[in-house]
Amino acid sequence: MKILKIIAIILLVAFVGIQFIPTERNQSDTVPPTDFMLVHNVPETIQNKLQVSCYDCHSNNTQYPWYNKVQPAAWFLEDHIKEGKAELNFSEWDSLSSRRKKSKLRSIVKQIENGEMPLDSYTLIHKDAILSKDEAEEIIGFITQLKNSL
Repeated sequence: MKILKIIAIILLVAFVGIQFIPTERNQSDTVPPTDFMLVHNVPETIQNKLQVSCYDCHSNNTQYPWYNKVQPAAWFLEDHIKEGKAELNFSEWDSLSSRRKKSKLRSIVKQIENGEMPLDSYTLIHKDAILSKDEAEEIIGFITQLKNSL
């Protein structure tokens, strides 16, 4: 029993200790002129859904949940956001080439159609990010029309 107590104390000290390791914050006070919403005439309903379902991981401004200051959850969030922005960053949309934009738009449509985005791990906590069938169809229609016009 004494060994379990020692292990529990070590784990508690380690848990408290990792709370002091900072993470990088993905927040910006400004919306750059290259942002997807500014570059395209996005309908308000789609804007709202993209903000809620996509922008936390795919832009330069994340709205962090309460648990973002608790390690190791904060490390998971930081890694997840970095990966999401590396794949697609709506804040830097207009800096992409026309060919790259079309490719990204095709990918967006495919991932929404396949139910891959938003991620289940995200919608588990952010229920408002779940796309209804109608919302998904509306976004897919808009993105497809946009892709065809480029």
